[in-house]
Amino acid sequence: MIQLKFIHDNPIVGLPMQETQLVKDYLLDLQQRIVENIERLDGQGRFQHDDWTRPPGEQLAGEGRGRILSEGAVFEQAGINFSHVTGNSLPPSASAQYPELVGRRFEAMGVSLVIHPRNPYVPTSHANVRFFIAEKEDAPPVWWFGGGFDLTPYYGFEEDARHWHQVAHDACAPFGADIYPRFKQWCDDYFFLKHRNEPRGIGGLFFDDWGADGSHSFEEAFALAQSIGNHYLPAYVPIVERRKNTPYGERERDFQLYRRGRYVEFNLIYDRGTLFGLQSGGRTESILMSMPPLVKWRYNWQPEPGTAEARLYSDFLRPRDWLNEG
Repeated sequence: MIQLKFIHDNPIVGLPMQETQLVKDYLLDLQQRIVENIERLDGQGRFQHDDWTRPPGEQLAGEGRGRILSEGAVFEQAGINFSHVTGNSLPPSASAQYPELVGRRFEAMGVSLVIHPRNPYVPTSHANVRFFIAEKEDAPPVWWFGGGFDLTPYYGFEEDARHWHQVAHDACAPFGADIYPRFKQWCDDYFFLKHRNEPRGIGGLFFDDWGADGSHSFEEAFALAQSIGNHYLPAYVPIVERRKNTPYGERERDFQLYRRGRYVEFNLIYDRGTLFGLQSGGRTESILMSMPPLVKWRYNWQPEPGTAEARLYSDFLRPRDWLNEG
């Protein structure tokens, strides 16, 4: 495994060093496993390595490991990034439930990925696992985990949706029967374009601030984050393998580019990861690697009734209990 020696300016003392190193080691290993599997699935494309360092004294100091695949046989663009940074002012987008931490010194590390396939029958996918430590006034530092994974299909297949949510359920099952429905609902609520009154996709899992209230030990919270990270590949790879050779034409490609516009709208308006990166002075190329390489917008376009495109809206872009219907 590649080890990065992180440059601390004034490291936050909260958890024992070996525990934060465990998180870092896991995240680097997760990134490498996903890179290897995406290259295998593509068969042609290879990830470009884009490692970077920001020395102490800058607004956001630290380093990261960028992995970008462009113009592959299966994946038009895929970005799988690791970063480990410190900053002197935690942005509002970093924590949904603890506004008192805003402006505090913080340390953050995570793996974030977005994969845009070439074939319109293969869905776009996103996943993230992140870990934060932030100072708190007159109290020990606060730490938490967050992340999840979600799926954005262009053409809906119930088999794929049920598989995706079954794996999501399995990732949460060891931690309590309430975790999957809670995180699923959290995901449905979060990945929603309010200005369109429309979900971005079929959801999956989303959680944040996990551990910040002290109700979970580090070991429990880290185990949950690892399980969700480890289940991303079993959730996504079988769908790609099923759909990557499906024939398609100009109509399907045109619809894919139109629907990618929704992805761009969400990431630039609502996505807290994007906002955190921009608000904290992060590296622009790494932050915007989630953008698709090609996209279209049309004025007030509507799909023709009875088409596969219309079925995406009527049958998939709405709240559904994928594991219990029927």
